[in-house]
Amino acid sequence: MENKQKHIIWDVWVNVCRFLLAAVFIFSGFVKAVDPLGLLYKIQDYLTAFGMITWFPKSVLFLFAVALPVFEFSVGVFLFFGIRKHFASTLALMMLVVLTPLTLYLALTNPVSDCGCFGDALVLTNWETFGKNIVLLIAAVSVFKGRDLVIRFVSAKLEWVASIYTFLFVLSLSVYCLGHLPILDFRPYKIGHNIKAGMEIPKGAKPSVFETLFVLEKNGKREEFTLDNYPDSTWKFVKVHTVLKEKGYEPPIHDFSMMAMETGNDLTDSILSDKGYTFLLVAHRIEEADDSNIDLVNEIYDYSVENGYGFYALTSSPRDKVELWCDRTGAEYPFCQMDEITLKTMVRSNPGLLLIKNGTILNKWSDNHLPDEYVLSDKLDKLSIGSQKQVSDLRTMEYVFLWFIIPLLLVIGVDILVIRRREKKQAVNAE
Repeated sequence: MENKQKHIIWDVWVNVCRFLLAAVFIFSGFVKAVDPLGLLYKIQDYLTAFGMITWFPKSVLFLFAVALPVFEFSVGVFLFFGIRKHFASTLALMMLVVLTPLTLYLALTNPVSDCGCFGDALVLTNWETFGKNIVLLIAAVSVFKGRDLVIRFVSAKLEWVASIYTFLFVLSLSVYCLGHLPILDFRPYKIGHNIKAGMEIPKGAKPSVFETLFVLEKNGKREEFTLDNYPDSTWKFVKVHTVLKEKGYEPPIHDFSMMAMETGNDLTDSILSDKGYTFLLVAHRIEEADDSNIDLVNEIYDYSVENGYGFYALTSSPRDKVELWCDRTGAEYPFCQMDEITLKTMVRSNPGLLLIKNGTILNKWSDNHLPDEYVLSDKLDKLSIGSQKQVSDLRTMEYVFLWFIIPLLLVIGVDILVIRRREKKQAVNAE
């Protein structure tokens, strides 16, 4: 009797651990799949911190950023439905055996402030990530040892259908978000958010102190300058970045600063306070930006000039790269300098386009879906795109859930009504 109770407790424990692992892997894979470029940027941050960024071509990192969420999501679904039990439990254990000591090292050295394991949906510190991985490692060991006790929801004869569909679903989702924009935006520059409001600090809260540093070069020597000691025009601009000087309350948006490239003036407040429309062309690295739709960008700029709207290009690239871009594309719009990380956060496209009014983000477009002359057929206040685009995360989640779960429920239904009934009938006849 005692052994039977122990067996029941172990059976329950294995399946509880299986559902815990499944939930974490599904969530982690999903939030990465909807924002593969965000994962790519995080990988690049890690490799840069370790001095390994030049070891891998960008194409390899790009493929990894697409493959990892497909792997995580699929393993989570396999564990949840109890299919590919040996494969899924082994991969989950191997992953956590590698990640747990790695996250301990990251917690001790802190090369990057957060792990990025749940994208921007849930930001954990490195120590929180290590603690999470300790719990998951215990669960993974338990599931691996008791993998034969994992309860199936899909029979072995149909598990290949569920496996292939899961793989194709999450891969298609990731590819779709690459060609468009993330279907869920967890960042502070979400449509409907006001940038100025995101920069505000509650009364009584001590703000973090940031400093904008300009890297300039003269006679082959590079130095960093602030706005207070910005040198004369004999120095050549290289790049600009923002550093944290003193930690305090950190608002969702803390590093939005638009510096006019021609004059060096800070245009941030004037643009965010403009009650008219303003287009922001975001290209975190102008030398890497896709110029295949540059004619559309130039048309949007001409449209802005004709109708009295603001239009600014934001980049972290130096002046010489901007000049090459202008020579190659015929761009006449003004450029502003901004921190590269901020630009990557604003829109997951290079270039991407934002429409703002009085500091509020009304719409976003990737390079592949810019508005054309047929859309911009009148003044913005008379067009639908001149109003804030209606975005519902709940509705989006409902669509994604239904697209994924309904086919799997059909598979389970066929499995229960046809496959298992046939197996029972064959077993009865054999007797």
